[in-house]
Amino acid sequence: MSTSDIKRRSLITASVYLFISLLCTVFAFIYEMFSFGVYSLFMIFCFTPALILGCVPFFIVFLTGRNMPGRLAFNLYNAGIATLTVGFIFRGVIEIYGTTNRLSAVYFIVSLAFLMSGAVIWVINCTKKNGVGNNDKN
Repeated sequence: MSTSDIKRRSLITASVYLFISLLCTVFAFIYEMFSFGVYSLFMIFCFTPALILGCVPFFIVFLTGRNMPGRLAFNLYNAGIATLTVGFIFRGVIEIYGTTNRLSAVYFIVSLAFLMSGAVIWVINCTKKNGVGNNDKN
């Protein structure tokens, strides 16, 4: 993959995550308007996973022009961000409703597993491409 393809793909991904974080902000604002003065920090900050874990890393890849993840790492990492965002929204809805749910912790555990596995595969692929740990001698 050429540098221009990597930059284009990473810029598109960062832009999509920026748009998703804006949508989450609008959703949280509208939901909070109709919650009769009750608010949740999870709902207020539901935009942060998409912004911090999605937009920022792919914008850094855009600036550097290298180390775009492979398809498996990319999909696992994106699934982790999506799961974490949905977990924030779900936890916010539950808190605004005024109840608790032990199962909401599953979102955070599963998202951590997705994010970590995607990041590990990303790093492994980057080290293979750069020749780190490659002991082949001709």
